[in-house]
Amino acid sequence: MTPEQTTWFAETFDALVANVGEALLGKEETVKLVLTAMLADGHVLLEDAPGTGKTSLAKAVAATVQGSHHRIQFTPDLLPSDVTGVTIYDQSSQRFEFHPGPIFASVVLADEINRASPKTQAALLEVMEEANVTVDGVTHPVGRPFMVIATQNPIEQAGTYRLPEAQLDRFLVKTSLGYPDRASAVEILAGAKDRTAALHPRITTQAVGTMADLALTVHVDEAVLDYVARLLEATRDDAQTALGASVRGGLALVRCAKVWAAADGRDYVLPDDVKVLAQPVLAHRLVLDSEAEFAGVTATEVLGRVLGQVAPPALRQA
Repeated sequence: MTPEQTTWFAETFDALVANVGEALLGKEETVKLVLTAMLADGHVLLEDAPGTGKTSLAKAVAATVQGSHHRIQFTPDLLPSDVTGVTIYDQSSQRFEFHPGPIFASVVLADEINRASPKTQAALLEVMEEANVTVDGVTHPVGRPFMVIATQNPIEQAGTYRLPEAQLDRFLVKTSLGYPDRASAVEILAGAKDRTAALHPRITTQAVGTMADLALTVHVDEAVLDYVARLLEATRDDAQTALGASVRGGLALVRCAKVWAAADGRDYVLPDDVKVLAQPVLAHRLVLDSEAEFAGVTATEVLGRVLGQVAPPALRQA
């Protein structure tokens, strides 16, 4: 990245955060994480109570990048074809035609994803990993940018299907919105309207692709890569984990750190970037052993301990 490109990236990222922030008051850090995931070509899992603004977040991000937005309400009777689309025979043309499903959008809100059957959940695996949908042997690209924002309700587990580890690993970031602070809540109540309707695009979808490509050129020193590798190994060696972070998790952490650095006006990654992003990128990829789970230990606690034990690099490697 040239200095001019670095400056443009940082200023544009700040403008995107501010624009989405007009619809989600007091949630700047979460908005930054979601936009970082988009620019890293990844997906977001939100675990939150109802009514915290998850739908508004997806609509605001789509409106900000001049993209399309679809919402899928996941239910036990939802079929894979209801998500991906279906091929139908057209008698007038005597041909099979593909009718795309709601997954074909820039930002897709998969609401209460754990309410659908595992078979329907699995329909998202290919499109989340490869940005393609294969129906009847024909592959259809979903375009760029493409981001799935999936939600889970943490307080109501009746009639839900727990997401398998393989699918959790497909989500670049897991975070939550939470309730707004009192000042933001008062401002929201005073407006009592859909704030996303008034948002104007700040960049085009093509510019999002340009930003994502620029982020890939951010330099990551070998010492920082070694730090990431040591963190991954420490999660696997921890006595309370049955399954630690995979190499895919490490790649996800590096991709996010590149975007985070560029958003801060730098063309190089610092160890602090890795430390800030480790929790939202890696915690949901850890599987605790049964004794730790029974004792009430969380993956966040385990990762916090790992971050305290693994020393970050102080110098660049020659």
